[in-house]
Amino acid sequence: MELRRFIEHARSRGYLLEVGTPVSPHLEMARIIHEDDGRPVLFTAVKGYPGWRVIAGIASARRYFADALGVPVDQLVHVLAQALAHPRPCSIVESAPCQEVVEQDVDLGRLPILRHFSFDGGRYITSGILILNDPDHGTNVAFHRLMQLDDRRFATRVVEGRGTDMAWRKAREDVPVAICIGNALSTLLAAAMSAPVGISELEVANALADTPVVACKTVPLYVPADCEVVLEGRLTHALAPEGPFVDLTETIDFVRPGPVVEIDCITRRRDPIFHALLPGGLEHKHLMGIPKEPTILAAVNRVCRCTNAVITPGGTSWLHAVVQIDKRSPEDGRKAIYAAFEGHGSLKHVVVVDTDIDPFDMNQVEWAIATRFQADRDLVVLYDQPGSSLDPSATHQPGQKTRTAKMGLDATIPWGADRTAFQKVRYEADPV
Repeated sequence: MELRRFIEHARSRGYLLEVGTPVSPHLEMARIIHEDDGRPVLFTAVKGYPGWRVIAGIASARRYFADALGVPVDQLVHVLAQALAHPRPCSIVESAPCQEVVEQDVDLGRLPILRHFSFDGGRYITSGILILNDPDHGTNVAFHRLMQLDDRRFATRVVEGRGTDMAWRKAREDVPVAICIGNALSTLLAAAMSAPVGISELEVANALADTPVVACKTVPLYVPADCEVVLEGRLTHALAPEGPFVDLTETIDFVRPGPVVEIDCITRRRDPIFHALLPGGLEHKHLMGIPKEPTILAAVNRVCRCTNAVITPGGTSWLHAVVQIDKRSPEDGRKAIYAAFEGHGSLKHVVVVDTDIDPFDMNQVEWAIATRFQADRDLVVLYDQPGSSLDPSATHQPGQKTRTAKMGLDATIPWGADRTAFQKVRYEADPV
């Protein structure tokens, strides 16, 4: 379901909020998005940018992903896991909506790029997926925030050791890139997933929903044909300070040098819709967390039967997870803890529960901890582990991997116990 179809779907279901009064992308729009976090918000009058609309919040609830893919919410992780395991090559089209207008006279000032906070390093594109070709591994697609420097350049955050960083470091010249804005939810999910080396995330997106692609105008890359805007350019070896920026944890990430992206061409639809993704909001959280759930599911399934895995918004949708297992041996809970940390390297705390506990309901998860967990028996603590740079409580040393302690709680029913003593009572209907 491409972006415009999703907007119509949200409108027909009654959960689209439409703002028709003029709103500025400078601070004002971010405040409104925050106030209505959890709902898609469509701004139809963007102050200073005639002809543009801005959408936000399309990924701010699990049900929006489920609706877009046509699956139940509790089956989302399994559908993503299938797409990751069985990617499908994209069809190539000769013409595409994303190229209805071609602008070689580049001026980034004509795009309604938001400034979210007064202390931001600049105006930020936060929803853009960056596409490049690695000479050894093929197409790589990933999210990268982009801080506008001037009319043609951005400073971008490239995480060390990941696909974009490795392709950039091995290249002696500038790396051709395409940055796509206004994508289908299936494309956004795939771009946030960690596809196996040699597999393009666009092929994962195509396994989720048809994702035709089109050749770019000025760079040797293919982009989703139905996206709204494409910025074609080069990832250079010049560096510029990037930040401050509010990250996933709703805390301010520090300023660091980032590669400079130079834009040489802009293609777009005639009546473009700009996707604004609020830093630290529910949309940011879901797009970070949900794509990591299939990797946790797969890792835990290698050691026991895993029936679901949920990365929770309360844990910034990155640091906390709940893993549901069908416990079949005494050590399954403990095995699941270790496997979950392998499945998502940034995970800090994990709770393992039985199949009678809804992993999406934190009241039930907490109840399982209260009634089935004993710290001297069921607690796993790992010291001095590789952690997430997003965690402000971890140990950060410049040029070194973040270090942290990790904790797992086995909140499953103890093996060999009388299960009836650990089950919540169910009230019965009156006899007929």
